[in-house]
Amino acid sequence: MEPTQETGTPRGRGIYLLPNLLTTGGLFAGFYAILAAASGNFENACIAVFVAALFDGLDGRVARMTGTTSEFGVQYDSLADLVSFGMAPSLVMYHWALVGFRADGPVLAKVGWAAAFLYAACAALRLARFNTQVGSTDKRWFIGLASPAAAGLMVSFVWAMNSFGYSGEGLRWLAFAVTVSAGLLMVSRIRFYSFKGLPKGDRVPFFVMALVVVVIAVLFIAQAKGLLALALLYVASGPAWWLWTKLRRRKVAA
Repeated sequence: MEPTQETGTPRGRGIYLLPNLLTTGGLFAGFYAILAAASGNFENACIAVFVAALFDGLDGRVARMTGTTSEFGVQYDSLADLVSFGMAPSLVMYHWALVGFRADGPVLAKVGWAAAFLYAACAALRLARFNTQVGSTDKRWFIGLASPAAAGLMVSFVWAMNSFGYSGEGLRWLAFAVTVSAGLLMVSRIRFYSFKGLPKGDRVPFFVMALVVVVIAVLFIAQAKGLLALALLYVASGPAWWLWTKLRRRKVAA
């Protein structure tokens, strides 16, 4: 998730080891993804971004459980997220597909790196906006697509298409559309469900457990394709909810 090491009452000026060590692990995974993509090892690069997301989901929870939240941890987590979910996905996509615009001439060559930069800039803006809105928004919703979800869409697209045997350069226009769409959704005002309200209490509904089993089965069987399907479903849920609320308001007004 986005920066989750919520500010608490500091117990001292020291740096807490465990949560920040997890954040460093996520930062390293994002850094490795950049190196792997530059070397043409796209599968490992994509896996590294998902590993970074795993670390990002753990550091804040560990900090709250152990009472080691700090303002330092919040800022460090945000900077690590910019590398792991901003720079890393944009460069993975660039090296896999967007660099192919060079074959279309010097003008279109700029389209590739411009799209990659747009995504990275939108991720930075998304993280900055999130940090300024902590505590003032409904925790059940993200305003704009969360940067880890956007990164998941980017790298699952690369991983799935690469596993199908498609050439990144051959899909450069589709990759361009995915990159620009993910970037703009991050800075949009569209709401996406955060799942932070689940579970409520010690028990969860049966359908939730059944859904978890289905998701695990899909990921075990399909891996890259399953991750892409889940990413597309989640990303589509925001615009679909926005459209549904707009139509419902018009019916009520009429």
